[in-house]
Amino acid sequence: MRSPKLIALVSLLLVVAAFVAGAYLYDRDVKQTQVGLAQAQPQLVMRADAARYGSAEAKVTIVEFFDPACEACRAFYPQVKQLVNTSFGRVSLVLRYAPLHKDSDKAALMLEATRRQDKFWPAVEAALAAQDRWASHDRPDIGQLWVALQAAGIDIERVRADMQTDAVKAALAQDVAALTALKVQQTPTFYVNGKPLLDFGAEQLKALVSSEVQAAYGG
Repeated sequence: MRSPKLIALVSLLLVVAAFVAGAYLYDRDVKQTQVGLAQAQPQLVMRADAARYGSAEAKVTIVEFFDPACEACRAFYPQVKQLVNTSFGRVSLVLRYAPLHKDSDKAALMLEATRRQDKFWPAVEAALAAQDRWASHDRPDIGQLWVALQAAGIDIERVRADMQTDAVKAALAQDVAALTALKVQQTPTFYVNGKPLLDFGAEQLKALVSSEVQAAYGG
C-alpha cells in the first residue's frame, strides 16, 4: 500500500512539472508570435520620426519600447547608450514610448514635447535620474518630474504648451498602437534591425547587436 505522503509528493511533483511545461510552451508561443508580427509588419517596429541617439547613417538600429517610469529601463539606459557610443557610428538607438505605469503617458508627452527644444536626451536622463521621486510605486508624484526637467534647463512653459499639440499627442498614440499590435507587454522591449530580443538580458542584447553589426559591416 502506498504511503499517503508519497502520493502527495508525487502529485505535487506532477503539478510542478505541468506548470513548468505550460510556462515553457507559453513563453515559446509568445516569442514565436513576436517574431512573426515583427516580420509581417516591420513598419510597426520603427517610427520614422521617433527620437534617435547616434548616427542616422548607422546600419544597425536598436529600437527600444521605453517607459520613463520603468526601473529596468533606467538600469539598461547607460548600457544601451554605451553600445551606441562605442560602435564607431555603426549603431543607433531609437526610443519609442510604452506607457505601462501610472502617469507614464503624461511623462511620455512631456519628453516628446522637449524635442521641440532639442532637449530630448537631457530630458530623458533627468527623468531617469529623478525616477525614484516622481515614479515611486507607492507615492508617484508627476510634479517632481516637472521639477527635474526645469533643473535640467528645459523651458517648462513651452513643454506645457507643446504637450497639447496634435503632433506630440499623435507620436504617443502611434507608439501605443504599435506596442499593442506587437503585443509588447513589458519594458524595456528591444528590437535590433527589426528582430526582437527574445532572451532578455544585457549580454543577450549586446550579442544580438554584435551579430547585426557583423552582418551589416562584416569584418
